[in-house]
Amino acid sequence: MTRAAVLGSGAWGTTFAAVLADAGTEVTLWGRDEDVAHQINTERRNERFLPGMELPEGIAATADARVALAGADFVAVALPAQKVRSIIGDLADAVPADAVVASLMKGIEVGTHARMSDVLREVWGLTAERTLVVSGPNLAREIAVKQPTATVVAGTDTSAAEMLATATASSYFRPYTNPDVVGVELCGAFKNVIAVGVGVTDGMGFGHNTTATVITRGLAEITRLGVALGAHPDTFSGLAGMGDLIATCASPLSRNHTLGAHIGRGLGLADAIDRTGGTAEGVQTSLSIQELAREHGIDVPICDAVVDMLHHGQPLGEVLTSLLSRPRKAELS
Repeated sequence: MTRAAVLGSGAWGTTFAAVLADAGTEVTLWGRDEDVAHQINTERRNERFLPGMELPEGIAATADARVALAGADFVAVALPAQKVRSIIGDLADAVPADAVVASLMKGIEVGTHARMSDVLREVWGLTAERTLVVSGPNLAREIAVKQPTATVVAGTDTSAAEMLATATASSYFRPYTNPDVVGVELCGAFKNVIAVGVGVTDGMGFGHNTTATVITRGLAEITRLGVALGAHPDTFSGLAGMGDLIATCASPLSRNHTLGAHIGRGLGLADAIDRTGGTAEGVQTSLSIQELAREHGIDVPICDAVVDMLHHGQPLGEVLTSLLSRPRKAELS
């Protein structure tokens, strides 16, 4: 039987552990909260992060990361993007030498502009062939109740990607493989920034036309930056691109959309973060994306607007006016 370790017992980490278990994979789930681990082991529940959800058999939980990692064929990491380096930094010697490592995280590291797979490779000394990315329209609570969805497993080693796809495939979870790691990973990070922007417009009371405009032009920004970084253009119209963007921008289950809506209703950033609960990765990733885009000379006006609202305290009306007063141009330019 294939054995997997999942690092991170939050909503997505716990849900991905359930996906693996439902597909017949033996899973050990690690989280730093011993009470969460105990409840998973004794009650098949994680009421802190997935209230009311019953977890499948085949998941063992532990508060000892080294216990989780021992003997794992796959390691899936679902930790806060801006904290993962410090959390996993002393575990390199515990990762099995032949294990394939998958990033479930959607962010760009502040300061280094590193994608999460880059962070994992650097901290754990992994080769590119051993490193995968899982990304797509994957709202944890919907998957936890087995609503059908698809995802993308991206990796330069197609056999490794196919192995993880096989280890997660079930009646409700359909994985596709894609060799475009850069594109898939950038989509997962950047769409959170666009979702904050959509949330702001919702909070301000605007309707579906505005939402569609921000989503569509947001996808254009993601595509421009991705192509500049060497990604394949087709990735952006797929599950990891448009698919994930729609899910994150449209759903009230999205923390990034929720945080943006609080901002749109007039809350300051600190209060919006507190009201949202959990980590809205788009807050910090907006800064990294903006800096990365400037390095490559790519225009990202929606990302710039999110940064102005969240980090520079610019009034929402002024930001909106600035966006709408930009010089007109051909849509496909």
